[in-house]
Amino acid sequence: MIQLINIFKNYSSQELFNNLNFKLNAYNRIGLVGRNGSGKSTLFKLILEEESADSGDIVIPKNYKIGTLKQHLTFSEKTLREESALALSDEMKYDTYRVEKILFGLGFIQEDLDKDPLSFSGGYQIRINLAKLLVTEPNLLLLDEPTNYLDIVSLRWLKTFLRSFEGEVILITHNRDFMDSVCTHTMGLVRKKIEIVAGDTHKFYEQLNANDELHAKQKVAQDKKVKELEEFIAKNKARASTASLAQSKVKQLEKMDMMENLGFDNNLEFNFNFKETPAKVLLDVKNLSFGYTPEKILFKDISFTIQKGECLGIIGKNGKGKSTLLNTIAKELKQLSGEVNYHTSTSFAHFGQTNISHLSPDNTVMDEVYVGNAGLSEASVRSICGGMMFTGDNAKKKISLLSGGEKSRVMLGQILARNVNLLFLDEPTNHLDMDSIEALTNAINNFKGCVIIVTHSEELLRRVCDRLIIFRNDGADYFDGGYDLFLEKIGWEEDEIVEKLKVVPKSNNKENKKLKAQLIRERNKLTSPLKKKVEKLESKIMELEEQLETHHQELIEVSNSGDSASLMELSKTVSKEEAQVEELFESFEKAQTQLDEINESYEKNIEDLS
Repeated sequence: MIQLINIFKNYSSQELFNNLNFKLNAYNRIGLVGRNGSGKSTLFKLILEEESADSGDIVIPKNYKIGTLKQHLTFSEKTLREESALALSDEMKYDTYRVEKILFGLGFIQEDLDKDPLSFSGGYQIRINLAKLLVTEPNLLLLDEPTNYLDIVSLRWLKTFLRSFEGEVILITHNRDFMDSVCTHTMGLVRKKIEIVAGDTHKFYEQLNANDELHAKQKVAQDKKVKELEEFIAKNKARASTASLAQSKVKQLEKMDMMENLGFDNNLEFNFNFKETPAKVLLDVKNLSFGYTPEKILFKDISFTIQKGECLGIIGKNGKGKSTLLNTIAKELKQLSGEVNYHTSTSFAHFGQTNISHLSPDNTVMDEVYVGNAGLSEASVRSICGGMMFTGDNAKKKISLLSGGEKSRVMLGQILARNVNLLFLDEPTNHLDMDSIEALTNAINNFKGCVIIVTHSEELLRRVCDRLIIFRNDGADYFDGGYDLFLEKIGWEEDEIVEKLKVVPKSNNKENKKLKAQLIRERNKLTSPLKKKVEKLESKIMELEEQLETHHQELIEVSNSGDSASLMELSKTVSKEEAQVEELFESFEKAQTQLDEINESYEKNIEDLS
């Protein structure tokens, strides 16, 4: 197995690893935890030999294959067949059946092989990369944030896949529930070294806290002993009668292995500021409907009220309209019909990925907190910055220099500057590390007002949400209960399909052929109109994008000429065309998702009858 021995690694003046040791045992699935910047991705690079340690040894057995699934999905070929074939070695480059067999096992069908890899949903794009990875027959999977941008259904599929993988896994993810459900061990980068515990993250942090407490007690006892020795030496070294005794105490002191003070990482810890209100019901939504056109409805006739202390979760696959619903409730988008009524005392704040893009690159962290509340004192602003882990000069860092996680914390700081009683949170855990997600979860639970949250985190849903709005099939439904009750009473369509497949009766060959033919006819009847729709939309999108490219070029030319009338007219045209492309893309994604769901639901049954 892989072994890291006495690894040291520095970046300029920062020491990342100090005498780090680790051994990976057979069939271990290890969750790797640590604060952002602690060196998790660097550890992967060392194992992959993409970077070198300053000193120490990395021992990898001969013929031990390591596969990695990185955060970013990039495809260079025009079809799934060609893209997948890239993973085949030179001696196997014509054995495309090898990778096709894996693709079919991951839920793809024959017709998918000629599709553009980029036409698949995020979850299926992850499966493409997994297929390319698995055809190399790796012994070890290194997975760096594979859950990023996956919807809740894709996350559930990936969990099942990793649990059944016959080999070793090291997984980096900020999704605690995902890690705990997959991994046999938790390993942490703690104070430049590795700590590993058999069990989940909760057991790991309990053990870590117990170790820290024991260290602190031993340090107190040692400090007391050192003080006694130093006092004895000071009193007796000058006297001839006791000088030799004092000298022996000096030697005793020199031989002591001095324990260091533990260094602790800064933790994100905060609470949202609640604005008092006499209202019990802060928001009343009646028969709310939205669509980019009257023919293309994302959700219809949604009604609910939300009271102080309640949290409503909005869940579903990507591209279904979750963020659109939140933006409509926040009155950033205009509904087709229905009402959104706030109590007169309601004051809300909105956290979303689009809001993060509104941060000014030239502003400092403090400047952006002042945007949230210009009336705050500098001391209050610095206090908020400190709570978001921007202490001292870091509070004056420019936004352009911050990472995605740091920008998310700035947005949270901006919201903390406000006094509110209603929070809209759209994927607030994106880019936050595990400790910061825990702090956010506690802050939501402590908030006295109302919260409406869009998230794919099943753990967060379980811990904070009282009720749900679920996007599934072709719309959205209100559910009066928490996430576990939803799974028990309704569940996801994919779970239903898996259960049905488990109870498919075994038949003889003749019956199998008849059943298989019947299933193929049923599937083709359902998929035929969708395939035509997808092709038509794809063609229209390509046509419009070519048109847009031409108009963008004209816009540059007109802009340089100074013809303001033509510039205004052409800008309107470009804006209209961009909206059309966006609308077509949403229709395309919806149709493609429906097609994928139908194909996936039939494929395993057909395969079982082959």
